[in-house]
Amino acid sequence: MTFATTLDLLPVGKRARIVAVDWSQLVDEEAMRLRSLGIDEGARVAISHRGVFGGRDPIAVMIGRMTVAMRRAHARAMQVETI
Repeated sequence: MTFATTLDLLPVGKRARIVAVDWSQLVDEEAMRLRSLGIDEGARVAISHRGVFGGRDPIAVMIGRMTVAMRRAHARAMQVETI
Protein backbone atom coordinates (compact mmCIF):
# COMPACT_ATOMS: atom_id res chain seq x y z
CA MET A 1 0.00 0.00 0.00
CA THR A 2 1.38 3.41 -0.95
CA PHE A 3 0.67 6.69 0.73
CA ALA A 4 1.36 10.27 -0.32
CA THR A 5 3.05 12.86 1.88
CA THR A 6 5.72 15.51 1.64
CA LEU A 7 9.38 14.50 1.74
CA ASP A 8 9.96 16.26 5.08
CA LEU A 9 7.40 13.94 6.74
CA LEU A 10 8.67 10.69 5.21
CA PRO A 11 9.78 8.27 7.94
CA VAL A 12 13.51 7.52 8.17
CA GLY A 13 14.40 4.50 6.01
CA LYS A 14 11.12 4.49 4.06
CA ARG A 15 11.63 4.56 0.28
CA ALA A 16 9.54 6.86 -1.90
CA ARG A 17 9.27 8.41 -5.35
CA ILE A 18 8.96 12.16 -5.87
CA VAL A 19 5.67 12.74 -7.68
CA ALA A 20 5.52 16.56 -7.67
CA VAL A 21 7.72 19.51 -6.73
CA ASP A 22 6.47 23.05 -6.08
CA TRP A 23 9.57 24.83 -7.36
CA SER A 24 7.95 28.22 -6.65
CA GLN A 25 8.62 27.61 -2.93
CA LEU A 26 12.37 27.57 -3.56
CA VAL A 27 14.87 30.23 -4.58
CA ASP A 28 15.91 29.68 -8.22
CA GLU A 29 19.54 28.87 -7.31
CA GLU A 30 18.45 26.31 -4.73
CA ALA A 31 16.05 24.69 -7.20
CA MET A 32 18.81 24.48 -9.82
CA ARG A 33 21.19 22.87 -7.32
CA LEU A 34 18.65 20.24 -6.29
CA ARG A 35 17.79 19.45 -9.91
CA SER A 36 21.46 19.13 -10.81
CA LEU A 37 21.75 16.52 -8.04
CA GLY A 38 18.88 14.52 -9.57
CA ILE A 39 16.21 15.57 -7.11
CA ASP A 40 13.19 16.04 -9.34
CA GLU A 41 9.91 14.34 -10.23
CA GLY A 42 10.34 10.59 -10.68
CA ALA A 43 13.45 10.33 -8.48
CA ARG A 44 13.50 7.55 -5.90
CA VAL A 45 14.56 8.80 -2.49
CA ALA A 46 14.75 7.82 1.18
CA ILE A 47 15.48 9.77 4.36
CA SER A 48 18.61 8.39 6.03
CA HIS A 49 18.99 10.88 8.92
CA ARG A 50 17.42 13.96 10.45
CA GLY A 51 19.12 16.73 12.38
CA VAL A 52 18.77 16.52 16.14
CA PHE A 53 18.36 20.20 17.08
CA GLY A 54 15.35 22.52 16.99
CA GLY A 55 13.66 22.14 13.63
CA ARG A 56 15.52 18.88 12.95
CA ASP A 57 17.47 20.42 10.06
CA PRO A 58 19.08 19.28 7.87
CA ILE A 59 17.56 16.12 6.42
CA ALA A 60 19.92 13.60 4.78
CA VAL A 61 18.22 12.32 1.62
CA MET A 62 19.53 9.25 -0.20
CA ILE A 63 19.14 9.34 -3.96
CA GLY A 64 20.80 6.44 -5.72
CA ARG A 65 24.18 5.92 -4.04
CA MET A 66 24.45 9.59 -3.08
CA THR A 67 23.37 11.30 0.14
CA VAL A 68 22.31 14.95 -0.07
CA ALA A 69 21.63 17.27 2.86
CA MET A 70 18.66 19.56 2.43
CA ARG A 71 16.57 21.85 4.57
CA ARG A 72 13.15 20.72 5.77
CA ALA A 73 11.65 23.72 3.96
CA HIS A 74 12.99 22.36 0.66
CA ALA A 75 11.75 18.84 1.41
CA ARG A 76 8.32 20.27 2.28
CA ALA A 77 7.97 21.45 -1.34
CA MET A 78 8.21 17.84 -2.60
CA GLN A 79 5.25 15.47 -2.74
CA VAL A 80 6.25 11.81 -2.50
CA GLU A 81 4.54 8.43 -2.54
CA THR A 82 6.00 5.41 -0.81
CA ILE A 83 7.21 2.48 -2.87
